[in-house]
Amino acid sequence: MAYQVLMVDDSKLARMGLAKALAGLRPDWVRLEATNADEALALVRQSHVDIALLDFNMPGKDGLTLAAELRELKPTMPVAVISANVQHEIVTQARELGAEFLAKPLTAAALSEFVERAERRLKEGAE
Repeated sequence: MAYQVLMVDDSKLARMGLAKALAGLRPDWVRLEATNADEALALVRQSHVDIALLDFNMPGKDGLTLAAELRELKPTMPVAVISANVQHEIVTQARELGAEFLAKPLTAAALSEFVERAERRLKEGAE
C-alpha cells in the first residue's frame, strides 16, 4: 500500500535529500513537503497524511511543538523528529510525545528502520 509521508524542514536541500532517500526505500509512497509547522498543519488538515518526518530546528514552532499538535490531530500517526541536537531532554520529549527521534545526519539505515516500523504500525492499525 502506498502511504503519504509529510516531510517538514525549512531547508530545501534537507527536504530534497530526505525525499531522495524515501524514494529509494518506498518509490510508490507519496511525498508531501512543508517548510514550517503552519504549512504542515494545513497539509494534515486538508490531505490524508500517514507518516510525518519533522525537523526539530525550524523558524516559528519547533519540531517537538509540531509533533504535539500532530498527535492531537492524528493520535496514531507515526512521527519522527529529526535533529543534529541530540540532547537527552529533546530525545526524551520526543518519546514522551509518542514520536521517534532520529539523529542528523540521517543515515539510510535509521530512516529505513523508522519506515519499516511506521509501515508495520499502520498495517496493524488497519487490521
